[in-house]
Amino acid sequence: MRLRLKPRDTKFFELFSVAGANIATATAVLREFVTAPIEQRPELARRMHEAEHAGDDATHAIIEQLDRSFVTPFDREDIYRLAVRLDDVVDYMDAAVDLTVLYNQEALPPNVGPLVDVLDRCATLTTAAMPRLATLRNLTDFWVQINELENEADQIYRRLLQFLFDGSHDPLTVMKLKEIVDQLESAADAFEHVADVVHSIAVKES
Repeated sequence: MRLRLKPRDTKFFELFSVAGANIATATAVLREFVTAPIEQRPELARRMHEAEHAGDDATHAIIEQLDRSFVTPFDREDIYRLAVRLDDVVDYMDAAVDLTVLYNQEALPPNVGPLVDVLDRCATLTTAAMPRLATLRNLTDFWVQINELENEADQIYRRLLQFLFDGSHDPLTVMKLKEIVDQLESAADAFEHVADVVHSIAVKES
């Protein structure tokens, strides 16, 4: 039997909870953004950038805590990976919003809404899962449901590609819209990567 020192410090769990809550904030902004009139988008983009910066701050705080800690609640590599994966989620959403504003893309494809709905469900699950890292209990449903949602996002993404390449759009518009939806699809992948790290942690610590 392997003996493992367990720290009493709960700082890591608090920081991961902050990062999870920030993902929920960013996703809420994204949902508002994709349905907002074009004149409201710059302000929503500003709010998304704020969430992206907050995500960076949360990641840096976790890494700094990692550097200061002699004993960690689970493997140091997994702590680092989870921090980076959580940050990736917001980075991809921020990129989608930024590209939409930069390209002045007024109309988004119709299936963007359902894709953002999937991201919102992923965010809800992820936000709820982060505090449970403290006990590593009741997390199986988290990575199972995230995997199912990522599969759903893949299906929506393929329908978006079908819409973009149906021959009714000019090539420049197709290129711009594909860049945007690619970022959203990458956000779905990033949620799955978060779940994969949590799964790995749970297996190692069981």
